[in-house]
Amino acid sequence: MTNQPCPRFRIASYNIRKAMGTDRRRDPHRIMGIIAELAADIVILQEADLRLGARRSALPIHELETRTGMVAVPIADNDVSLGWHGNTILLRPDIRVNDMQKLNLPGIEPRGAVIADVAIKGVALRVTAAHLGLLRSSRRRQLSALIEALDVLDATPTLIAGDFNERSLRVGLGRIAHQFTIYAPGKTYHANVPLVALDRIALDQNLTSFDGGVMNTPVARRASDHLPIWMDVGVTKFTS
Repeated sequence: MTNQPCPRFRIASYNIRKAMGTDRRRDPHRIMGIIAELAADIVILQEADLRLGARRSALPIHELETRTGMVAVPIADNDVSLGWHGNTILLRPDIRVNDMQKLNLPGIEPRGAVIADVAIKGVALRVTAAHLGLLRSSRRRQLSALIEALDVLDATPTLIAGDFNERSLRVGLGRIAHQFTIYAPGKTYHANVPLVALDRIALDQNLTSFDGGVMNTPVARRASDHLPIWMDVGVTKFTS
């Protein structure tokens, strides 16, 4: 195993704000164009469903694969939503999903996370999608619950990606810093004038970052109030 090359993949995370842009237009096709442009193997979305009623997907589900080249992990509890508490995981069609679980996270606001075990480029990977709360006290409880859920699983290489809602780069996420290296590829909010890095990717000791960044284009600045982030990741310790 030690002589095998390090498998690499691209992960992206994007809070699409229900496809509502900074120009006050709801344009799902604009969002799907950005997802395609990210050219990622895995894309984590937040706020992928509308808030009220049946929580319909903010993106047209029947057009998703055609326009983005990606398919959604079957997370939703109904036929009209795309995610769980707005969290969605999109994968290249050749990536296999082996297992998946959904977590309700504690806090003042209703929040959740999704953990998906996938097979990518011949290796196992655990992908965790989360959108943490607005209050640091809630985020701390949510991170504790997430770590508790991950700790009972096997030692599959694991990442956590999403909108962490933490403005500080120094404090607030210590509960996962003991087991994960937390990366903030750049400032993502507010998209018009990015001042803070709310969107992060955390890698465990079996994964390493090679490159990463923020997609800060004129279209991305209009499409949502967050800019998408991406990272090229390598699996340094892996099993098939």
